Amino acid sequence: MGAQIRVYRQRIRSVSATKKITRAMELMAASRVVKARQAVLESAPYTHAITRALSALAAHSNYDHPMTTEPANPRRAGVVILASDRGLAGAYASGALKESERLIHDLRAEGKEVVPYLVGRKSVAYYKFRARTYAAEWTGNTEKPQVERAQEIAERIVGDFLKPTDEGGLDEVHLVYTRFNTMVNQEPRVLRLLPIEVVDPPVDANHDGKPDLLPLYEFEPSAEEVMAAMLPRYVVSRIWTCLLSAAASELAARQRAMKSATDNAENLIKNYTRLANQARQAEITQEISEIVGGASALAESK
Repeated sequence: MGAQIRVYRQRIRSVSATKKITRAMELMAASRVVKARQAVLESAPYTHAITRALSALAAHSNYDHPMTTEPANPRRAGVVILASDRGLAGAYASGALKESERLIHDLRAEGKEVVPYLVGRKSVAYYKFRARTYAAEWTGNTEKPQVERAQEIAERIVGDFLKPTDEGGLDEVHLVYTRFNTMVNQEPRVLRLLPIEVVDPPVDANHDGKPDLLPLYEFEPSAEEVMAAMLPRYVVSRIWTCLLSAAASELAARQRAMKSATDNAENLIKNYTRLANQARQAEITQEISEIVGGASALAESK
């Protein structure tokens, strides 16, 4: 009985130590997710504006650029997968990887060769464990991404996209990331980076349901030079916004996971404490019974 009590007390100490770790990780994620959410909100307007402008230019200008022109027969598709460097974030990484698997399955069903580009140690480990090949990897600082990382990814993606397909180039590029909606809702999304998707102008109810008029653009010095300068920035801004959204989603998922782990640890401590008390009470009862039995035996012997 005493050995059983020692086991319960050892388990209580072990779970208590784990609870301190999960509680600390929960507080750290809660403090960081606030800044991550703010970064997402600050980056979104610029990304939406440059996307809308380039979409309008691609739809209404006479200049054809490889990054805005739909290929006639796409054969190779690049897939950029944004996952996390660390675990303990619930189903965050697995959700993005599952979404990428669905996308890759659909692309291969269309007869396209898929070229993965991996961001985060979880995605790299996923591919290495299954002995799959990939084009490039970027790891580190997924919780706090840097704009230099977005520039590195964009430079590699744009360089491969502009290559001829026969020389290892890409016909289209997709990006899989986790979109941050709220603290309790993050969803894996697929975004086509290249070529740029043409978005129709929004309908304004104040103009009898007619689309908004697009602004008139004048190119200085030329449309070719302006488009050549803006398109790489567009790719960087989209990747940067997705990295920020993925970072906020990772922190929110980790906060929820650590909150759940802390609550489970508290429940385990309560259960083990109750079991230890029951074992102690049983031991005391047994000792009392032995004393009473011994006393009765002595009385009868006299």
